[in-house]
Amino acid sequence: MTDTPHAPNPAPRLRVLAAMSGGVDSAVAAARAVEAGHDVTGVHLALSANPQSFRTGARGCCTIEDSRDARRAADVIGIPFYVWDLAERFRQDVVEDFIAEYEAGRTPNPCLRCNEKIKFAALLDKALALGFDAVCTGHYATIVVREDGTRELHRAADDAKDQSYVLGVLDERQLAHAMFPLGDTPTTKEEIRAEAERRGLAVARKPDSHDICFIADGDTQGFLARHLGTSEGDIVDEAGNKLGTHSGAYGFTVGQRKGLRIGHPAPDGKPRYVLDISPVDNTVTVGPASSLDVVALTAIRPRWCGAPPAGPGAYTAQFRAHGGETPVTAEPVDGPDGAKLRVTFAEPVRGVAPGQAIVLYDGTRVVGSATIAATERRGAAGVRG
Repeated sequence: MTDTPHAPNPAPRLRVLAAMSGGVDSAVAAARAVEAGHDVTGVHLALSANPQSFRTGARGCCTIEDSRDARRAADVIGIPFYVWDLAERFRQDVVEDFIAEYEAGRTPNPCLRCNEKIKFAALLDKALALGFDAVCTGHYATIVVREDGTRELHRAADDAKDQSYVLGVLDERQLAHAMFPLGDTPTTKEEIRAEAERRGLAVARKPDSHDICFIADGDTQGFLARHLGTSEGDIVDEAGNKLGTHSGAYGFTVGQRKGLRIGHPAPDGKPRYVLDISPVDNTVTVGPASSLDVVALTAIRPRWCGAPPAGPGAYTAQFRAHGGETPVTAEPVDGPDGAKLRVTFAEPVRGVAPGQAIVLYDGTRVVGSATIAATERRGAAGVRG
């Protein structure tokens, strides 16, 4: 008698908490999770203690309209829906961190911090405590399950929409309970919108969110001025010569060219760029583009998407959500004040500043991330972090 072949075991049915921002991506992700056979519940995160403070029509992810859009999408999909109040946690871990980083002369990424502290820490912890197996979001990234059951985070199938950079803060435990239904299909954004229309989701043509959600009018400098006040300081060249004044060092970022208000050109007639921001003496240093060339950096608070590297290795690095990759050699190092990451560039790179996140890749696999503390420039000993 011959054995009857068995059909492969179906994927397990999971209890999934779908984080629904009110946009098209998270709505389609929730719908796909339902279609895959999971038991899905939708949740919208209330991230402001006073939602009225977010102006109507703001293109963020936590306005009043967003909450209503998320609820309507959940109704169409046919899943339970709740609003969870994480406003206080968001204020402490994201908004106050954003203000403190600028006050210290660094350039933070609030979306990355939100993913780390809110969506995959506070939200995931609460979901697991309530018996959910996974948190589903509309991020464009891919999770690969290896033969031994461990999980890896990889770039999305479509590089143009890849969001793995802002997910580089996820650790192995968080990846084990994460679900990204949009990441492994190379569909264009228009195809996602068309899918939303076929599903009857009213958010199909809703604009994507690009603003910092807690700065509804998009005026970052105005927001910082309201929280940090104004304080006149000097704009100087690399030799320390005073070139002008400013009303707050937090209003500048390393690599900035426009808006310096110096009033007279450099001796060689070439543009000047912000090279350094010193909150201690409220001084902004400017100079030529060549002085922006970074050859190495030290980063703190490394987070690994799996086991940390055992020693130095060759990787590519990304420094902003939609930036390109650059070849690097990176090595975790231990010091008296905690673990760090030492990175050396194959070629000098510009536009790298303290406070930014560096995310390491091995091919399409996300190795981990860390926060840049200090940079070293060609011909210079280093730059304050």
